Amino acid sequence: MSKLHPSDHAATAAENRKRIFAIVGASSGNLVEWFDFYIYSFCAIYFAPVFFPSGNPTTQLLNTAGVFAAGFLMRPIGGWLFGRIADKHGRRRAMMISVLMMCGGSLMIAFLPTYATIGALAPALLLVARLFQGLSVGGEYGTSATYMSEVALQGRRGFFASFQYVTLIGGQLLAVLVLVILQQLLTTEQLHAWGWRIPFVLGAGAAIIALYLRKSLSETSTAETRKNKDAGTLAGLMKHKGAFLTVVGFTAGGSLIFYTFTTYMQKYLVNTAGMNAKTASNVMTVALLVYMLMQPLFGALSDKIGRRTSMLYFGVLATLATVPILHALKDVTSPYAAFGLVILALAIVSFYTSISGLIKAEMFPPEVRALGVGLSYAVGNAVFGGSAEFVALKLKSIGMESSFYWYVSAMCAIALIVTYRMRDPSKEGYLKDVPLETKPFSAEGAAVTSR
Repeated sequence: MSKLHPSDHAATAAENRKRIFAIVGASSGNLVEWFDFYIYSFCAIYFAPVFFPSGNPTTQLLNTAGVFAAGFLMRPIGGWLFGRIADKHGRRRAMMISVLMMCGGSLMIAFLPTYATIGALAPALLLVARLFQGLSVGGEYGTSATYMSEVALQGRRGFFASFQYVTLIGGQLLAVLVLVILQQLLTTEQLHAWGWRIPFVLGAGAAIIALYLRKSLSETSTAETRKNKDAGTLAGLMKHKGAFLTVVGFTAGGSLIFYTFTTYMQKYLVNTAGMNAKTASNVMTVALLVYMLMQPLFGALSDKIGRRTSMLYFGVLATLATVPILHALKDVTSPYAAFGLVILALAIVSFYTSISGLIKAEMFPPEVRALGVGLSYAVGNAVFGGSAEFVALKLKSIGMESSFYWYVSAMCAIALIVTYRMRDPSKEGYLKDVPLETKPFSAEGAAVTSR
């Protein structure tokens, strides 16, 4: 039986450290991207009146939710654009550009004049900033999911790739936490007047730090795959249209229920259950913290039972439990009961979110992986996930709020059917262990070779 030489052990340890650093570097940027994107939703209660003057709180939230949804409509373009960049010029380059774009969008919102100052131009510029951020985050998901899935080694991919949603949820959690701190330090009047701008400034500053970290990351794509004629092309992607449609199918239900019990839930507790805004923020802060910590556990579970099995658990439980949980939350009076119900829902969603990026990455070959992951996710997410708040509030405004519960349940049932029909990508997928490329890149994106 052969033994490893001490230098082999050192090389293995160095390789593991490199991969862990890559996970940390990529996920830190992911954290900043999603903080910047979600702080809009959590601060909407305070800035909605200054951009959409109206006496009806539901109408104001409906308008801001419409702008939030519009940001999602840019995601397919971002998924295509950054997927192409990542597949043709490298994952690292695409991730650096996306975080820089998010920084610009946050700064724009932070210093945007109000309706009282510039009239209808104010909400129009708010829409432009959100479209800019939507383009950025549309590219962020596909490239970071691809990168983190490729960095993780076989047998532990579920565990390591789950940190994409740890930081995605962490971005939401940090957004809520910043808002809670501001609620303690500032009066309600100050938050409405100018306090809501502070988180956008913080997010823009953090994006600069994330850009620096991402600049030092190793590349996971190879020169060979980047030079492939199909790399980053729609024609190449359409050779795998079955995988593309499968991802769109289960992303629709997964994204819809995810946004229902995360970004929309704070408004639901305030606007429907009648809970105090500060209490609702506290409930969601703790709930998101627990939800974030669940992800590595469910990711590691998928390494044991397979990605398809995890998705089947998600589909069955989400289809059966969504309507009862939302009905119970509608009439909840205790914040502790609300917390328990939200955690129950988020545990079910974790079967999907912990492996969301990985299961997609495993279904596409490396030359179109970032494009396949980003575009398919963005299409399903833009249509169903991004519209969750808008649809929920619209149905509430016409007295049909309970119809939203059944809508979410039906989409999860579709995700179940799609999952049942697919093979297990963790056993039959394209993802293989890849070396980390550390050579600098030329302007054309190919690795520079020594002469």
